[in-house]
Amino acid sequence: MAVLTISRQLGSIDREIPQTMARLWDYEYVDRRKILEDLSAQGSQWEAFGKEFDEHYPNLWERFDRSFAGFVILSQSIILNYALKDNVIIVGRGGNFLLREVPFALNVRIVAPIEQRLEEVMKRENLSRSAAELFVKKVDKEMSRAVHFIYGKNIDEPSSYDLFFDVGVIPVHDMMGTIRAALLEKDKLKTDTAMEALQMKALAKKVRAGIVTHPTLFIPVFDVIPGEGRLLVTGIVHNPGERKKVETEVKKLAGSVPVEFALHYR
Repeated sequence: MAVLTISRQLGSIDREIPQTMARLWDYEYVDRRKILEDLSAQGSQWEAFGKEFDEHYPNLWERFDRSFAGFVILSQSIILNYALKDNVIIVGRGGNFLLREVPFALNVRIVAPIEQRLEEVMKRENLSRSAAELFVKKVDKEMSRAVHFIYGKNIDEPSSYDLFFDVGVIPVHDMMGTIRAALLEKDKLKTDTAMEALQMKALAKKVRAGIVTHPTLFIPVFDVIPGEGRLLVTGIVHNPGERKKVETEVKKLAGSVPVEFALHYR
């Protein structure tokens, strides 16, 4: 079936709603907790970085810190690997921006009136109204700035999604019905060509993550671009020895997929 990404405002819907979708439709449910678990498999430091950096606007130091870059790229690699599976719901984490060009991904944004959101947050977090207002304002700001920094996008821009719901207007049951129907239509776009393109995108992110998080490599300018049946690796290295080490590591990560290199010296 098609991949479903859900981006939601804090307090718009309870997490039980997408969990119910997953259960009813036999989808795997992937959220912050699941991604942090997968990050920990890459090393305990990445789980710690994940908890520290998750959904907040990086300060000046973090923006140039390789641990933040590693956290972002590893998280994206994990999301893409889940997208390669059938029947998966990815909640948050910028999944819609990462999968925007995937034909069989349905990207959904869910919002709600501020009063409805505040009531939900007050109840769920046991907060006073004033505390809930501060909390919602802070989370909205942090999420918006993080998305803009990582993807260069406005989190509330409707064109970034296939479906945009205000649950203050549309009942949740109707929303779920609309999503289900749209998933069935999106599933028709799951062609061999589309799957191969996603596989290359996932491999490119895996290779990039492998280099960015490598303990003895530090390549500030580095990218891996997926192409048709091959990868293009670009970046700036310091010397021939470093270039050889990068090329060797990239080929190991890419496996049997051909790689072209456009590595230049600083």
